[in-house]
Amino acid sequence: MKKYIYSFFLISSTMVFSQDHYSGISTSNRVGILNVTINPAELPNLSKKFEVNIYGMSFNVANNKIGFSDFNSDKDFEELLFQGTSPVNARIDTDIIGPGFAMQLGKWGFAFTTKAYAKFDMVDVDPTIGNAITNNNLVLNTTLLNNPNNQRLSGTSYGEIGLSAGRTFFENDKHKFSAGVTLKILFPGSYSNFGLSQLDGTITQSLGNSYLTTNSPASLNIAYSGNLANSFSNFDDYSKSIFGGLNGLAGDIGFNYQLKSDTKYKLNAGLSIRNIGSMTFKDENNYNTSYTLNIPSSNPLDLSLFDNIDNLSEVEDILTNNGYLTTQPRNKTDFNVKLPTTVNTYVDVKVVSKLYVTAFLQQKLNKDRDNEQVTTPNIFSITPRVNLGFFEGYIPLTFHEISGTNVGLGFRLGGFYLGTSSMVTALISDSKQGDLYFGFRFGFL
Repeated sequence: MKKYIYSFFLISSTMVFSQDHYSGISTSNRVGILNVTINPAELPNLSKKFEVNIYGMSFNVANNKIGFSDFNSDKDFEELLFQGTSPVNARIDTDIIGPGFAMQLGKWGFAFTTKAYAKFDMVDVDPTIGNAITNNNLVLNTTLLNNPNNQRLSGTSYGEIGLSAGRTFFENDKHKFSAGVTLKILFPGSYSNFGLSQLDGTITQSLGNSYLTTNSPASLNIAYSGNLANSFSNFDDYSKSIFGGLNGLAGDIGFNYQLKSDTKYKLNAGLSIRNIGSMTFKDENNYNTSYTLNIPSSNPLDLSLFDNIDNLSEVEDILTNNGYLTTQPRNKTDFNVKLPTTVNTYVDVKVVSKLYVTAFLQQKLNKDRDNEQVTTPNIFSITPRVNLGFFEGYIPLTFHEISGTNVGLGFRLGGFYLGTSSMVTALISDSKQGDLYFGFRFGFL
């Protein structure tokens, strides 16, 4: 398990940080494929008759413990991550938009898109357990644990192909109403999950060793598939198996309203429900087993046994061989993982000529702590934007469920865009989030 923790620090120190993908540019009034990924009802509003997406990439990390100022600290990252008493929440998230095409035909719009995702999550992890695994405490210390929540370490990679259609249902000189849908064909790649809930126990630390006992049985879920069954500490294992076999379907549905003006619109509002669906992981080394964990005081668990662990099957071996798990065979089975269903709504208002302000809300409908659930954050952002046609600049102000308030900036020059939702905050204050995204697309006719 220690390698799971260290992999987080390694990736965090070599990547830029956040969780709000393509913040600012995805709600631009230069409507294209990025807008369609948020709301398929934007298809009839395409700025050009045809659009070709070449690439788009967003790298994100967010957490609730480590700020940018901590990079200058003498403390180790693991010590900073597990400081305090509040649960640790951290996300590493990569979103890649591949080749895509969209077109507008009269009242209709159509799009073909490709995307890939790679994620690593820490959800509601008790900092006491993290400290016990990563730090060597030479002083006798006893800590009581009573955490009913499901503490998760989870990794996911998958790809998708999207087929979208949108239509204008009503339009006159002042108003325009549109609706759209997207069918997503899913290609699950790799998955791993360690979920520990109802943990009531004690950690005893002495002379550099840490031991865990439980007062009552806890619930433990261990699941893995694809490359992440063999190793969860190497981020390359996520990227090597992003696209697996076709084994899942999902969908988006959206609605759009425009209050029109002589130049495009005065107000553009949208509502969508995204990622309604799930995917099934199938692999030769597919396992998904729910255990009862019981560690008696007469036989405490030495947490140093997890120091060099490289995969979840090794975790199962240690716990099983020491008699801590219910004696049942590992469940070699296909299993279903839900996508992060969200409600998204936004309003883009024209303040004066060339100046717009967008308010955007993303609200998840599922709980991150549930096993077999891909996570996503709740986000609210306000983005003032200047659009001069060929050039566009914007400053997103984001309120993030995990990392708090962040300020970023970005620009578009023709079809190229580059931005961040947190770099300004990172430079002037102690941001716990950062990110970078970039891409290129072009429209014609």
